[in-house]
Parts: sequence; structure tokens; C-alpha cells
Amino acid sequence: MTIELLPHAFDELVRRAIHTFWHSRSAGIVNERQGAGRNAVVGGKNMDGFVEIVRVVVEHCGLPASTVHIRKSKVILPGFFRATKNWDVLVIHEGRLLGVFEFKSQVGSFGNNFNNRSEEVIGSAADLWVAHHRGAYGGMPRGKNPVKEPSPALLNPVIQSDPRPPFLAWLMLLEDCAASNRPVKFEEPHFPVFPEFRDASYARRHQILCERLVERQLYSAAALVLTPTGKDTLRSLSSATSIRNLFAEFAGRVLAAAQ
Repeated sequence: MTIELLPHAFDELVRRAIHTFWHSRSAGIVNERQGAGRNAVVGGKNMDGFVEIVRVVVEHCGLPASTVHIRKSKVILPGFFRATKNWDVLVIHEGRLLGVFEFKSQVGSFGNNFNNRSEEVIGSAADLWVAHHRGAYGGMPRGKNPVKEPSPALLNPVIQSDPRPPFLAWLMLLEDCAASNRPVKFEEPHFPVFPEFRDASYARRHQILCERLVERQLYSAAALVLTPTGKDTLRSLSSATSIRNLFAEFAGRVLAAAQ
């Protein structure tokens, strides 16, 4: 029996998610102009369509919708360097943390926000993995003693050798426009940057970020979605960083858990 990893309607679900993003964002901007303030833009439900994809994929793979948690009070996980962090979606089955998702978007102001986003996504993953390997999410005894030498280095792959780790996913929706696709200059006062960053646009920098988050085992999958302003279309810069690959990887993990 052949099992399709993703539902037949996956592409349509992605298109709807992008439509919801632009529609919600436009409504937020209108509200701000009418006096609702900044929260109308940044605190809305712009990424809800992607949250819905998680639910549909989970059900498609045989787990109940009740395993998917999206309410603000239910997407909190303990951290190691901080007490807690709110994620966008958690998938928990029979007491096991299966999936952790974070969805981000960037429209304009690329230079002001890229480094902030990078630091945030790297730090959140580091916090989660150390907490996980200290027993914060069940499956192993919770560590009671402070970390002491010789503790493994934070980004050493050995520290992530759990045979059933949570699936940690990060998705960035980036406005596909001239400003996000033109080469970006940088300063090198003391040491040269890595060559792959030379003449790289903000879109290319995001792709490199996604690739390296997975390469260094900080994330199970990371996707970059490029979409023109107000359009329901999208493109990816590589199959490895596509939204389809992210959810196919996740579906495989859910199918294994559902057996």
C-alpha cells in the first residue's frame, strides 16, 4: 500500500496560506491608518494559513487534530537559558513532543531585520535543544545539576544524538521584490566574510541561513517562501529549502509516530 506523504490539496493549502497572509496584512495596515496602532500590523493572524497546513498534514498522516496545539496558552515550552518560549504550533502525541513550528515573515525593511531574525532563530533552537537534552520535554530524566565541564559544546552534533528528537521547523515568508533580490554590500574592517555572502541578496542570505540551520542540526527543516506583494504565487530558491520539503520531512516523522 502506497502512502502519500502530503495531502492532494497541499499546493492549494499553500496558495490559500499566502492569500491569507497578504489579505490579513492589508487589513492590518488599514486598521493602523484608522488609529488601531502598530499591533494591528504585527499582532494579527497573518500566518494562520500555515498553521492550518500543520493541522491538515497531521490528520492526513493518521493522528487526531487534538495533537496540534495553536492556542497561545498551549504553545509554551520551557527553555534552558530562559524560563519559557511561545512557539506558533506544537504537536504532542501521547506525551511526546513531536513537532515544534515557528513561522516568520518579512515585508520591506530587509536590512534592519535580517540580523535580528537570524539571531532569534539560532538562539531559539539552541535554547530548545539544550532544554530537550536536559529532560525538559519528557522521555529522559530531567537534569537537576547545573551544566558543568566537560559538557558537550552547544552546537556539537553529539548533544543532539537522541534517536527520536522533536521535529523543529522554521519557515520564513519573504517579500519577493527588487529590494530583496539585489546584491547587498557589507563592511569587512578586520576579517573577510565567507565567500558565499559576496554579492548575495537578502533572499540569498535567507536561503543560506535555512540551509545552515539544517546542516548544523539546529533545525529539522527550514523553508524560505518568496512571494510577490499581494499575489497568491510563490517560489523557492532550492528544493531543499522549499515549503514542500519542510512538510514532507515532517509528514514522515508523523507517520512513524502514528504506527
